[in-house]
Amino acid sequence: MHVDRYAPSPTSDLHLGNLRTALAGWLLARRAGGSWLLRVEDLDEARVRAADGVEARQLADLRALGLDWDGKIVRQSERLEAYRDAVASLPTYECFCTRRELAEAASAPHDDYRPYPGTCRRLTSAQREERRRTRRPALRVDSGGDAFTVADVHAGEVTGPVDDFVLVRGDGQFAYNLAAVVDDVAMGVTFITRGADLLSSAPRQAWLTRCLGGTPATYAHVGLVVNAEGRRLAKRDGAVGLDAFASPADAFAALSESLGLGPCRNTEEALAAPVDDQRFFGGAVWPFAP
Repeated sequence: MHVDRYAPSPTSDLHLGNLRTALAGWLLARRAGGSWLLRVEDLDEARVRAADGVEARQLADLRALGLDWDGKIVRQSERLEAYRDAVASLPTYECFCTRRELAEAASAPHDDYRPYPGTCRRLTSAQREERRRTRRPALRVDSGGDAFTVADVHAGEVTGPVDDFVLVRGDGQFAYNLAAVVDDVAMGVTFITRGADLLSSAPRQAWLTRCLGGTPATYAHVGLVVNAEGRRLAKRDGAVGLDAFASPADAFAALSESLGLGPCRNTEEALAAPVDDQRFFGGAVWPFAP
């Protein structure tokens, strides 16, 4: 059974890159006769409060494009007990490293992904006690330094390191890698469509899925939308949401064209259109062009 989820954070409005990924995931789910679930990743209370009204606008944008979801919306802010239970079931240790210390310890600072070198795993009890006096620790999983392989429908098999990644931040907030995996397992997710910038985190998340008794999902990492200079699309590029178009149908046609489906103006047309995998899973440049 194909069960995918779309999981926006309600801290900023959806831009065309977000909406393109949402459309791709929705189409893959509907073409497979599966489910497309919606999860609101609202754990960062301060940012969510500062972005009052964003969630409503995000949902309105999805509806305007005709992207319906199955079942009730899942909100991470209502699932804290599940995250606590998951942390309690895993081998962990306290980490007192600052961001600067982590950057200096990285063996390859030019890489996008920097595995944690295990600095605080080697601390003695006395050293931990000393550090607790001045700094609240984060909590890391003791992974044993494994590697894990995931399946991506476009990239194929992808193997990556599983370092001792953070489960709970120093401020007490549950980390993205933990919360997303706990929710995916609980929601029965079997397929994950998301941006290609998250590919490096897939082995860690799939490994954690297995640790929590779940079955790792199949992934579809979709290329990002970039501007003419090759940078990821951002607010500085102007009106980059649905309001960049005269109508939702015009926006849908542009998104559909960028996925290689042709200028479909609604979900019915997009579901019937032939798929060019290279364009569907590849990136796109804004402004979109045929």
